[in-house]
Amino acid sequence: MGRPLPRASLMWAVLLLLLASWAGRTEAQGSKVLQGHECEAHSQPWQTALFQGERLLCGGVLVGPRWVLSAAHCKKRRYTVRLGDHSLQSKDKPEQDISVAQSIQHPCYNNSNKDDHDHDLMLIRLSKQASLGSKVKPIDLAKQCAKVGQKCTISGWGTVTSPRENFPDTLNCAEVEIISQKKCEEAYPGQVTDGMICAGNSDGADSCQGDSGGPLVCNGVLQGITSWGSDPCGRPKKPGVYTNICRYLNWIKKTMGNKG
Repeated sequence: MGRPLPRASLMWAVLLLLLASWAGRTEAQGSKVLQGHECEAHSQPWQTALFQGERLLCGGVLVGPRWVLSAAHCKKRRYTVRLGDHSLQSKDKPEQDISVAQSIQHPCYNNSNKDDHDHDLMLIRLSKQASLGSKVKPIDLAKQCAKVGQKCTISGWGTVTSPRENFPDTLNCAEVEIISQKKCEEAYPGQVTDGMICAGNSDGADSCQGDSGGPLVCNGVLQGITSWGSDPCGRPKKPGVYTNICRYLNWIKKTMGNKG
């Protein structure tokens, strides 16, 4: 590794890289990833996107009418949060762009060392409440830690090829499973802490650049926030690494409670 990798979309690097090279150009919509796929529209109603102007920065997760969770390394001085989106190029009916009132990184996150991925978590307080419905709604936080082998879903608008970047128009999803902490530590010696959780599968399903801050959802609850992983993404025996939500429940609830 050697550097924090803003994680982001769902991909199986080798096959897609070969296809992109053969085509001689990148394609956004229409790119299909091995074991990854376009999400059913609005099937992940908690998924948000962080934008700086027209530029996609990261993903995020709606956890309350005025609260979004994302990765601490996604913080910028000024940005907006988009909710209810599926196609980035088309205006979706439930789509909402809301400005950020406050970005609250975890107090133990190390801003000065980009090789330190620990405590990579940030709460975003929106300037107003989101308009909630079936296509925009918060997700419940996990009340207990995920179990090894548990099946989960990751989602984002990040690149579907790596190292060559190819960003899709529509939200992509992939199925992964929780990897043991021992295997996670073996994959990334000296870099994995109790505040992290690993997930992947034998086909190389992974998040990648642009997916940072997005959700790891297991049994309908939020277990992780996309944080970092291998470079290029999707390498064998190099699972994605996520901030382990169950380790931060007290901080999340206290911060949201204090700010209202």
